[in-house]
Amino acid sequence: MSRLAAPVYGAGRMQLEFRVLELLASRLCHELISPVGAINNGVELLTDGDAGFVRDATTLIGQSARRAAMRLQFYRFAYGAGGVGGGAPDAKSLVAGILEGGKVRCDWPAEFDALPPPWQKLACNLTLLTAELLPRGGTVVLARAGNGVSAMAAGESVNLTPELKAAVAPAVDVATLTARTIHVYFTARYAEQIGATLTLSEADKTATFKAA
Repeated sequence: MSRLAAPVYGAGRMQLEFRVLELLASRLCHELISPVGAINNGVELLTDGDAGFVRDATTLIGQSARRAAMRLQFYRFAYGAGGVGGGAPDAKSLVAGILEGGKVRCDWPAEFDALPPPWQKLACNLTLLTAELLPRGGTVVLARAGNGVSAMAAGESVNLTPELKAAVAPAVDVATLTARTIHVYFTARYAEQIGATLTLSEADKTATFKAA
């Protein structure tokens, strides 16, 4: 049974499991607050009588609603039960949507379409994980790695902090995790759930996560 969803019997373990759930919920809310807030701003502009404001408000609401929907669809698959018991959503479209409008580019390999849904889910999580290492923009390169997959972040600045590195390890203290590191922790534990081990390697202006 998944370490993330296993029954817990001790009070201490229960607190740790709740800590993970709290951080995942916090991260999801953080991802949605910006587009939802923009929708609210657009609705307020609609009350203005100026035709220009109304036109701008309609555009703002439409763009923000699309952004919120794309994020919800991505996280439903990445964190939820999407693809369980059936075919996976279009993972290529989910990745394109979550990165749309940003500074990071990722080309979803055609061969990844043939991966089982759990591995496509892992690839989506790896894509987001590596993209977030590139604050100044760059490229995420997905590839097969033996029986597994890898994701490489390449850019002028690769922001791989000690806290992020620590979150990969199975023995990480859950109490030390934050909303910024919970995604790394989740991705590593999910890799374990489907029979893989997540490892990290670094080189000049690159960082590569491999799950195999």
